[in-house]
Formats: sequence, structure tokens, C-alpha cells
Amino acid sequence: IRDEENGYNKNLFCIPKHYEEDLERVFIPHGLILDRTERLARDIMQDMGSHHIVALCVLKGGYKFFADLLDHIKALNQNGDKSVPVTVDFVRIKSYC
Repeated sequence: IRDEENGYNKNLFCIPKHYEEDLERVFIPHGLILDRTERLARDIMQDMGSHHIVALCVLKGGYKFFADLLDHIKALNQNGDKSVPVTVDFVRIKSYC
């Protein structure tokens, strides 16, 4: 996002009441994040070919993105021409402890 980017007016989105006063604008809409996550899953599947995928999630902040990414990879695995084994693991960074 460029520094001069103004984002989107928050009135274009359904904002939870408890965030309304704290938010001025929305810079990245949720749909765009979902679209880019799906594209990343496709790129991973294409780049990995038939190699085993080891997916490692850094807790705690990355869990939601990680889960969405794995959902897209799983869908591609089920609906694609090939099925690639996926191993999932989690790590916790010491600074989080």
C-alpha cells in the first residue's frame, strides 16, 4: 500500500459497533485478502508440483490466515488432477511467551 493511499470509506463495510469509533478507513477489504490467499494457495500447489508440502504456522497471530490458506490448498488437492500430501505443524515464538 502506497503512503498516499486513502483506502475505502468505512461506511462501505459492516463494521462491528465496538470498532466504529476507532476506525477511520479500511485499507484492505476482507474479500481482497481472501482472493490473495486463494491465489497464494494456487501458486504453492503449482510451485510444489507433486512434492510433499510441510505447512508451518507461527502462533498465535498467523492462525486465521494459516487456516484459510490450508482450506484453499485442501480444496485444490481434492478438486485437482493431483493430490499432494500436506503435513501441518505449529511453532510458538519465544517472544510470545
